Amino acid sequence: MARPREFDRAQVLDQAIEVFWRRGYEATSIEELVGRMGIHRGSLYCAFGDKHGLFLAALDRYEEVFHSKILERLVDGSLRGRARQAIRDVFDDMVRSCAGQAGRKGCLMTNSAVELAARDRDIAARVGANLSRLEKALFTAVRSAQADGELSSRLDARALARFLASSLQGLRVMGMSCAERTVLRDVARVTLSVLD
Repeated sequence: MARPREFDRAQVLDQAIEVFWRRGYEATSIEELVGRMGIHRGSLYCAFGDKHGLFLAALDRYEEVFHSKILERLVDGSLRGRARQAIRDVFDDMVRSCAGQAGRKGCLMTNSAVELAARDRDIAARVGANLSRLEKALFTAVRSAQADGELSSRLDARALARFLASSLQGLRVMGMSCAERTVLRDVARVTLSVLD
């Protein structure tokens, strides 16, 4: 009979996220992972299969913890008739999170896209699904703002949502190399001028 898992899955995934986020997939060793996660190598393999399986689970957990906040804010704003402000708030939050040393890590999804998506279908699918959910939430917010008269109905809602999604990812990339809040604010301000 198999022994029950003796660790909190969410907690160990949070620790794995920190290692992968700081070092990237390729540069991260199993030793670093089990050391940070506080589990035995056998437990890692039993629960996740291998390093790749752990990384996929970590990406899923990252989206659940970090990206869900963005999506919730956009949905909440749409439901409350504040969709345009919700879009602005998401960009303000992104500028804050990308500024300073914390922003140097970038976004685990974006980092994974750059490092792995071109050669790993599983990673490409995870990143693509993540970006698709972000675009869909932005599209819903744009359409809601248009319906409420906050945005011009002449704007192409799908194209605008795609532009906003790519701009959010661009802020994450910029934060890795240029973490000055004023620079990031300028980028967000010009990006959001399309809403005027």
